Amino acid sequence: MKKLIGFLKDIFQKKPHADSIDAETLRAAFKERYHHFKMLLNANNSALETMAEIEQALQNRRPFGMSFIKSNCIAVTVSLLRLLKNLEQLSQGKYNLLYTPFDEICSNIRLLIEQKKEAKDDRLTIPITAIDRTLADLVGSKMANLGEILNLVKLKVPAGFSITARAYEYFMSYNDLQTEIDRRFISTDITDMEALYALSRDIQTLITTAPLPEDLENEIYKAYSDLEKEIGGSLFVALRSSAMGEDSAANSFAGQYRSELNVRRKELITTYKEIVASKYGFTAITYRLNKGIRDEDIFMSVGCIAMVDARCGGVMYTRNPLDAGDGSVFINSAWGLPKAVVDGSVDCDLFVVGRNAPMQVSYTDIKEKKAQFLCYAEDGVCQFEITEEDRNLPSINDDEAIALAKLAICIEQYYGAPQDVEWAIDRNGILFILQCRPLQQTEALKMNYPEELIQKTRENVLASGGTNIFPGVAGGEVFIVNSQDDMVNFPKNGILVARQALPVWASLLNKASAVLTEHGTFAGHLANVAREFKVPTLFGLKDITDILKNGDLITVDSSRLNVYKGKIDIPAYAFETKQDIIEGSPVYNTLLEVSKFIIPLNLLDPYASDFKPENCKTLHDITRFAHEKSVHEMFNFGKEHNFSERASKQLFYKVPMQWWILNLDDGLKEETPEKHIRLENISSIPMMALWDGIIAVPWEGPPPIDGKGLAAVMFQSTANRSLEPGMRSSYTERNYFMISKNFCSFTSRLGYHFSIVEALVSNRTAENYISFRFKGGAADSQRRIRRIRFIADILTEYSFRVELREDNLVARVEGYELEYMVSRLNILGYLIMHTRQLDMIMSNEAAISYYRSKIDKDIKTVVLAKTSSAQ
Repeated sequence: MKKLIGFLKDIFQKKPHADSIDAETLRAAFKERYHHFKMLLNANNSALETMAEIEQALQNRRPFGMSFIKSNCIAVTVSLLRLLKNLEQLSQGKYNLLYTPFDEICSNIRLLIEQKKEAKDDRLTIPITAIDRTLADLVGSKMANLGEILNLVKLKVPAGFSITARAYEYFMSYNDLQTEIDRRFISTDITDMEALYALSRDIQTLITTAPLPEDLENEIYKAYSDLEKEIGGSLFVALRSSAMGEDSAANSFAGQYRSELNVRRKELITTYKEIVASKYGFTAITYRLNKGIRDEDIFMSVGCIAMVDARCGGVMYTRNPLDAGDGSVFINSAWGLPKAVVDGSVDCDLFVVGRNAPMQVSYTDIKEKKAQFLCYAEDGVCQFEITEEDRNLPSINDDEAIALAKLAICIEQYYGAPQDVEWAIDRNGILFILQCRPLQQTEALKMNYPEELIQKTRENVLASGGTNIFPGVAGGEVFIVNSQDDMVNFPKNGILVARQALPVWASLLNKASAVLTEHGTFAGHLANVAREFKVPTLFGLKDITDILKNGDLITVDSSRLNVYKGKIDIPAYAFETKQDIIEGSPVYNTLLEVSKFIIPLNLLDPYASDFKPENCKTLHDITRFAHEKSVHEMFNFGKEHNFSERASKQLFYKVPMQWWILNLDDGLKEETPEKHIRLENISSIPMMALWDGIIAVPWEGPPPIDGKGLAAVMFQSTANRSLEPGMRSSYTERNYFMISKNFCSFTSRLGYHFSIVEALVSNRTAENYISFRFKGGAADSQRRIRRIRFIADILTEYSFRVELREDNLVARVEGYELEYMVSRLNILGYLIMHTRQLDMIMSNEAAISYYRSKIDKDIKTVVLAKTSSAQ
């Protein structure tokens, strides 16, 4: 027995070291460790917040760009690096093996976000006679399709050449523009429209003021000279964007980039840079963001084609875009250049031509066309009024409409899918194809409204008529836009109302629930993008900006060409709903792949054999491992540093136990030269919370015990009065607090029982942490283990995470608000006092039941009740 008692005393009665460090050295060691611990927690919290942002972006599918991905990847890796550096300081490099998986993960992320297309062909310019669809990655889809139509379909296309993607890449790298552009994107809040406007303006200025490499400039001039020779004299050209991905089946980019008409030789280089800069126009940036298109994947090639002196022009659809079952050809036409049709600035004629032989015009809608766009030698392209007698005349005749329809069918048959074709007829009657791209179609809607709904809609009609651009129903508040300045304040789910159907309004389609305009064409840029975004849209509603005012609550039923007063519940099942376009996009997929190296958590159990640095597969794994080990290192402070009794002060309190306090930092309201400290001078939040639990309910003394033999001896040692608080004997132990305002390390050795509480508690919820360790007892192993399980059940009920190993208990709770953490310290204080020596009765079921009921009652009616009343 003497050996057993001696062994237990060696374990639980740690003797103060003869050379105990003085208070100042101890405080300095604590402050340094505490500093690194707090810095590590800050870095950990920052990393977890960034991970949450990434998860939210993937789940909410809100628009974001590569700048979001890059900035968040930078943020999370910087946070992880700070975390690892502070863990290194906290542990003296014990876990430096974490740097290996960290470097590997960062390398994998870098490969994903830095991947970009490269122009594999070094040609800076290519004549259109040498272009077909196989060169789409070099000249863009717009010019590739024109070359295909000229060289393989054998239709008339204006002469011209392409300034390639390789030229764009050369220009950008020559001035190191992309690095600066990426930096500016990362530092801009893309959800702030004013900031996005400023960013767009600044980047475009950056590009247009940058010099072209001399050899590139010479190459462009040479291609222009070759074009002059082909035409047979001086000429004017159209410079048109032909970016990668533009005019594709999924993304039309209709009207999002710049095109300049009637450009002279002396303006060639300046205009080329303006077209390149339009990649960063406000509408283009927002389009890419809303569609999830990677900025890195867009190389801006530019088409340079001879101007057509157009008598009339427009856009034709090889099939009805709103009814996949309708094979008619839809031709939109206006006087002059087709610019009037595509930019939606004026009304245009509509001709519908049937496919069946003999082909004939089945429907016409001739509008009043007040203006036309024509080439003007000195001023590029100008808008001219049309004379009264010509305004209401059809811009093409039936024979021309049928000829156009035949060309449309020919192009569709070649591509094997419906097409959207821009065309022009010159003064000599020659028909030119100017652009061709895939046509998006929707199924025709069949709607059967209940009679009561029909009656309600009739009573509330505010406006009717116009052209259905995309069918559907949407309700919301009116917001009238007259200029780009109005766009900044456009509300989420507002009804966009405007006079003209301008392409710039496309930037608001991700927010708008419906669109209404007074003017605009079925074939215009805004119409195309509205169909892409599946936004219910009506064009041509006369005086709609006068009928409605900002804030009006209305319902738009574009399929029935009606606008209703108030919110009318029309069944949504009949309509194709607006989709989350971002999901499945290149940007979304990039973030999804990147997140696989950041978010998943594989290291779950800190006691598992695979909880090792080399098993960290994600940045989340590293934060989990580092946080776990940092807590271990921080809360080993009391274990690794001997308590300095010379520098400590005894607590002055009526309970006759020995409580000693060492102030590590700001644990006292004021320093005192006295040897004793009064409770009212203690400012440590966790210590006072623990103390309130210790004194909440007076201890009734050791439980009554029976036993024989060894049990009787144990009974004598534990029931000995000398073990009661205040009685001096070889069994009496001191209880130590090391404190600061928000930190407490408490060590208690009462007889054969040993417990440690270490806590960090403040208003910084994410940093809050409580660790409790309990070990020992005077009974046999079986009863000690039962006592440990007894305590574990209680702690688990109050949300502690508990680990048991034989008669050793480790419990913790973390990440809760201050008040909650205080209540858990109250519980621990109570349990430390009231579970000592309970191991001795752990073979008596009736006694176990009694003490469990008593403890439950005390905690609920006294300990936590005091906490609640204090709050």
